[in-house]
Amino acid sequence: MDVLITVLCAVFVLGLLVFIHEGGHYLASRAFGVRVTEFMLGLPGPNVGRVVGGTKFGVTPILLGGYARVCGMEPGEMSPHLQPVLASLYRRGTANMEDVARDCGITDDEAYEALEELVEWGSVVGPLKTDEYNTYRAPQTYPSKKQLGAGVRAWAQGEPRDVPDEHELYLSEYTQQYRACPFWKRSVILLAGVAVNLLFAMLAFVIIFSVIGYDVQNTATGEIVHVTVGPLQALYAGCMYIGAVIQAVIGLFNPSTVAQTVSDSTSIVGIAVLSRNYFEAGAVYALQFMAMISVSLGIMNLLPIPPLDGGRFVIEVYQKITGKAVSAKAMNCMTLVGMGLFLLLFVVMLNQDIQRFVFGNW
Repeated sequence: MDVLITVLCAVFVLGLLVFIHEGGHYLASRAFGVRVTEFMLGLPGPNVGRVVGGTKFGVTPILLGGYARVCGMEPGEMSPHLQPVLASLYRRGTANMEDVARDCGITDDEAYEALEELVEWGSVVGPLKTDEYNTYRAPQTYPSKKQLGAGVRAWAQGEPRDVPDEHELYLSEYTQQYRACPFWKRSVILLAGVAVNLLFAMLAFVIIFSVIGYDVQNTATGEIVHVTVGPLQALYAGCMYIGAVIQAVIGLFNPSTVAQTVSDSTSIVGIAVLSRNYFEAGAVYALQFMAMISVSLGIMNLLPIPPLDGGRFVIEVYQKITGKAVSAKAMNCMTLVGMGLFLLLFVVMLNQDIQRFVFGNW
């Protein structure tokens, strides 16, 4: 039972904070008209949910975090055959890869590449597990009440539809993609998750220090006094804590401090144990702990390592300065290296947490 409570506390804390983080990406994307096909509570996998406004909201079996599937974030150059391939599939409604290739006068490989990119755009539904061949479908549409009143009709998935203007159809889909946004909008979308994490933490600090208050002991008399401070002082305290976390993270890149920084850090095991301890201490302490973890999650996501937000932002800056697109191959290589570094760091911290909290040897 103790282990179950510990796990539930960790799932609640990490699930909520990662969900908040992804919520930032979702809100920024939708504010700029970028399509988001899924917004899930839990790690990617089988899910259940409901489609609202073209986005499927739901849950997955592993409730440890969340994700927002923002369309058009695939790296590299676009396929030159997207426009005719999109029009061909929409006219057919449902078609195999070979049918589309024949319609457009391109190779099967070129059709496959374009179709898969359109799947990433949310403009096409990819093959189902029950499909015998590479079968693609035009998506179901969800017009708003206002659009329905203006004569815009709903389409079922896989239903053929008229395409009077191929270019207009292509533009209507392209403008809903992340890659269609200017640099500043893409930057806001990338950094919105971090901003929401820090905003949550600052709000929590204001609630704790300015609304609820905290106990301090008079060193001369030993008397315990309950005090509150003004919102500006609470915000200042929050900024000081954020600065301390930034300094600690920078320590990961300093050979003389990296060992101490890793030793002072904790993995999911430590977060689980600490989550339970803070929750048992009371709601105020639990809120304070969540604020601290939210800051850490936000700052760690700023590290210039793909696939973190900071890494993708650095790539956006590089592309803006040089005018050159980073290839999918280069992005995949950087992502693998980044994941390798984080896996190594995770294993080291996991080992020290097991020694510290399980065996008491730390």
